[in-house]
Amino acid sequence: MPLEKAKDFKGAMQQLFSYLGAEKGILAVTAIIAVAATAMGVLAPRVLGMATDEIVFGFMRQGDFDWDTIVRIMLIMLGLHSFNIALNYVQGYIMAGLSMRITYKLRTQISEKIHRLPIKFFDKNSHGDVLSRITNDVDTISNTLNSGLSQALMSAVQVTGIIVMMLTISPWLTLVAMAILPLSGICMGIIVKKSQKYFRAQQENLGKLNGHIEEMFTSHVIVKSFNGEKASVSEFDKHNKKLYGAGWKANFFSGMTMPIIGFISNIGYVAIVVIGGIFALNGRMTIGGIQAFIQYTRQFGHPVAQLAGVASVFQQTAAAAERVFAFLLEEEEQEDGFAKTSAFEGRVTFEDVRFGYEPDKTVIRDFTATVEPGQKIAIVGHTGAGKTTIVKLLMRFYDLVSGRILVDGVDIKDYTRDDLRSHFGMVLQDTWLFNGSIADNIRYGRLDATDEDVKNAAQAAQAHHFIRTFPDSYKMQINEEADNISAGQKQLLTIARTILADPNILILDEATSNVDTRTEVQIQRAMDNLMRGRTCFVIAHRLSTIRSADMILVMHEGDIVEQGTHEDLLARGGVYTRLYNSQFDVIE
Repeated sequence: MPLEKAKDFKGAMQQLFSYLGAEKGILAVTAIIAVAATAMGVLAPRVLGMATDEIVFGFMRQGDFDWDTIVRIMLIMLGLHSFNIALNYVQGYIMAGLSMRITYKLRTQISEKIHRLPIKFFDKNSHGDVLSRITNDVDTISNTLNSGLSQALMSAVQVTGIIVMMLTISPWLTLVAMAILPLSGICMGIIVKKSQKYFRAQQENLGKLNGHIEEMFTSHVIVKSFNGEKASVSEFDKHNKKLYGAGWKANFFSGMTMPIIGFISNIGYVAIVVIGGIFALNGRMTIGGIQAFIQYTRQFGHPVAQLAGVASVFQQTAAAAERVFAFLLEEEEQEDGFAKTSAFEGRVTFEDVRFGYEPDKTVIRDFTATVEPGQKIAIVGHTGAGKTTIVKLLMRFYDLVSGRILVDGVDIKDYTRDDLRSHFGMVLQDTWLFNGSIADNIRYGRLDATDEDVKNAAQAAQAHHFIRTFPDSYKMQINEEADNISAGQKQLLTIARTILADPNILILDEATSNVDTRTEVQIQRAMDNLMRGRTCFVIAHRLSTIRSADMILVMHEGDIVEQGTHEDLLARGGVYTRLYNSQFDVIE
């Protein structure tokens, strides 16, 4: 994978700092505290130099020390360091709160954004990468806001203060000390330029690695069943090596900052010691002044190195911010309509529907059909014929390329998505249960349902009998992966959830595929009662389950090639007949 530089470092940082707009007052207070704390730290060597001079003068006066002055100076030193520590504590406390508020805001925006994104986004992006943006990338931003900003401000103030204090001691020695700055700046620029692309690659590869791990952990049973451990480890190693390659380079260049700046600072330090010694011998400087200046020289490299380190951190932060803001700028679902209704009659009309997941790959072509209220419509066809796609379009998980879908004579685009979907109930082949009690999972269909409503829904779905066999009955906790109950039991619970929702229109996509034959018969009876008076769309591969459908739509390559009742279609001897008879053919 080629390593790219951050697309827009300046733009990413400007967007990030725009979040601090509401915190201007707090930032101003923090800046004042940081300046005051740093100023006290900067003054300390100069005051200590004054104490040294007093001691030297005492020796020169044959031991006649001015102890009052020395004690007063030491008390001032104690006060400076005490206030420096206290102010740093207050500043750190304030910045921690500020960074957490910004982090909270970012995570909230990402969470809300997820629910506004179209299904196609999640078809093209791994869940692990999305999770990495919420966790790793936001954490990187949080750490920078918490410590990076204040460290950059304090280092800048410290550099300025040290220069001012050095000038008050000796302008000539200050000139020598400043001569190393251009060299330090050049080195910092080279390091920042080299490290930027690696930090971006590190964040991207971390997202891919998390995506792979999330997929493997959630599907570990399938991986083990097909002996896919080696392939999984191989894929993990590939992502891990890319992350290692980008990570060690990013951290290597970042780690070079302190040693290089320190080496350059030491060169200046040696020159200052030599020249300062000459000035002391000539009487142009006091011993205390030399001591203070040497301390400033030693301190000078530290904030410069910190600034270089912060610059490297900002490269990583910019890469993380780009990923977060790119996610927040992803194209959202089209605007909702405004129509609302308390209930649907259930008349559904497809008019010349055309759709493709990709612009150049059409899946549904000129699909036209009318479903009357209360009808049970079965959709059959070979795999890839477009059966499930029709349901996705009906729920507005995707929007049409052309044509219209009408519910009760109103284009579904004119309804709000929330209102449209609130009148649909879905039971899919792939079940979804969350970590919680059985009752809570069923109640997800209608959150205000009572315990009695939940029990009645479970009885209608033929789930009550096996729920009672668990030690905690309806209070039994389903674990995070929902693997402490069988696949058939999970399907029954999702059916109970749909029954509880009491929708106007039902969508059943192979709803009985994971249950045994006896349970399938029981569920079919419950479904017949549930579907009475409701418009129902049933997608089925086992054609024996849809014999009683009012109309069967036979799809082939995105078109309806046949429609009618089970008996009518068998009598025609066409595509449906071949599909039906293929279930009983013996493959030799």
